[in-house]
Amino acid sequence: MFVQKNRPPLAERMRPRELDEYFGQEKLLADGGVLRTMLAEGNLSSFILWGPPGVGKTTLARIVARETDSKWIAFTAVTAGMKEIKAVMNEAEAFMKIEGRRTIMFVDEIHRFNKAQQDAFLPYVETGTICLVGATTENPSFEINSALLSRLKVFVMDELDLPALLKIMNNALEDKERGIGELELTASDDTLKLIAAYSSGDARTALNSLELAANLASKRGQKEISEKEIRSAVQQAVLRYDKDGENHFNLISALHKSIRNSDVQASLYWLARMMEAGEEPLYVARRLVRFASEDIGLAAPQALNQAVAAMQAVDFIGVPEGKLALAQCVVYMALAPKSNALYKAYNEAAQDALNTVQHPVPLHLRNAPTKLMKEIGYAKGYQYAHDYEGGKAENMKCMPAELAHRKYFQPSDRGFEGKVRKAENNNVVE
Repeated sequence: MFVQKNRPPLAERMRPRELDEYFGQEKLLADGGVLRTMLAEGNLSSFILWGPPGVGKTTLARIVARETDSKWIAFTAVTAGMKEIKAVMNEAEAFMKIEGRRTIMFVDEIHRFNKAQQDAFLPYVETGTICLVGATTENPSFEINSALLSRLKVFVMDELDLPALLKIMNNALEDKERGIGELELTASDDTLKLIAAYSSGDARTALNSLELAANLASKRGQKEISEKEIRSAVQQAVLRYDKDGENHFNLISALHKSIRNSDVQASLYWLARMMEAGEEPLYVARRLVRFASEDIGLAAPQALNQAVAAMQAVDFIGVPEGKLALAQCVVYMALAPKSNALYKAYNEAAQDALNTVQHPVPLHLRNAPTKLMKEIGYAKGYQYAHDYEGGKAENMKCMPAELAHRKYFQPSDRGFEGKVRKAENNNVVE
């Protein structure tokens, strides 16, 4: 028996209608949770729900409207312009005067509104005519202008955990009115855990995968949904990624910091997360080249060679083959001794270059290609380093006199830099 084709998707049918049906987001909705407390006290203010897709942002906003007996108006930032916004505001103002009740204005993808559109909400939010509820997958501190953001609470919504996803799917299996209970199918926890793993904390993806798997099992005359149907339904893991969004930067940050902390396993995992989600391999390669100098430097000079070689390999053979070159580089750098001495040295030198007087190059360090330049002292007193024992002219000063006391590069005692440090007094590096 099949679910009727003209029915909405399972995820839409199973959308919670009240708080008791809502699973997940305990920090907001458990007893003492900030949002539940606001609802209980009737002290609702405008807020933004920030979180990944499929965690219940729209559903929660609808429940809040019902719980507070507010009028519900929803539109998406993709289609709404200034004309639509003004019309809705006027409608909300009239509703407040006539009914004495507020309007909950739900704005999906609020991060897509431009500054003028966001500013249009300000007077109505301030007077309490509307309770603005925005939903966004992007960091509000980057996407919402400061004037509006200062008037909104930001509630962070997390990916749904395994217990929440299992409850949601089991409810759908049992519900004969809105779910797929009419199929009279069962599914083991292990099978449902497989769907949960593939859905990456997204209830919408989990439910729609479950529905497809259930229909496949029903067609085959089975009473239990097996792993075979699950794998047919999901095809591959839904890796949450956005090359231009915050998750992109979160993952590259996790990779960078795992390598810095010499955690090989975590470094490989974060690399795989990025690559299997479709990240541009040359972007990762460029970041590894940067890492080689920033966090390893002369503690393991070969790290830079590894990074450049990986970048060239990826550019030459592409993916998927090039993924292994990146993996080799990541493992090498995670295992390599670390030092930020070079990074600190350059930054300190750059600060002096930018923030002190632009000291002239000492005359003895200047070239003198013409007779006039020689006559006015260019190159006078220059000492050719190779003519001196140890390859260094000890008495020749190369820094401007005003900065002669500065010492930028201070090698660590790790790896090759340890040898540099020991040999410093003798001015010899093996």
